[in-house]
Amino acid sequence: MKVQELMTPKAESIEPGARTKEAAKKMRDLNIGSLPVMEDGKLMGIITDRDICCRVSGTGRDAVGTKVNEVMIKEVATCYEDDDIEIAANLMEGRHVRRLVVLHRDDSVAGILSVDDLARGSHELASEVLEAATRH
Repeated sequence: MKVQELMTPKAESIEPGARTKEAAKKMRDLNIGSLPVMEDGKLMGIITDRDICCRVSGTGRDAVGTKVNEVMIKEVATCYEDDDIEIAANLMEGRHVRRLVVLHRDDSVAGILSVDDLARGSHELASEVLEAATRH
């Protein structure tokens, strides 16, 4: 099975100069836990609800005054849409992450693969990824 068969296509994104309050509102409204950070069509990072909670609110920073690029993860875990799902699961497990940004072969963003998406294809793989992610 290929990543493109399970991924969530056309991921919503946010710009690096946006405020973390805007990112949090967008995630809440869309019922998602992360946003790729994009500038001029290029992947710059990813921000998660946990980043906002721990790196903004948890440190006493103001969500209105803190920009996304100040707290985003710059080294994004990615895979390609035509990768086998086992490769993606192994990457998630090895990086201790619950989601991957999925790329087209030209490195443009194709979507997101979350552990929930993975579970639709293999409960076993999803379980292994969750176990690895919670150990980290």
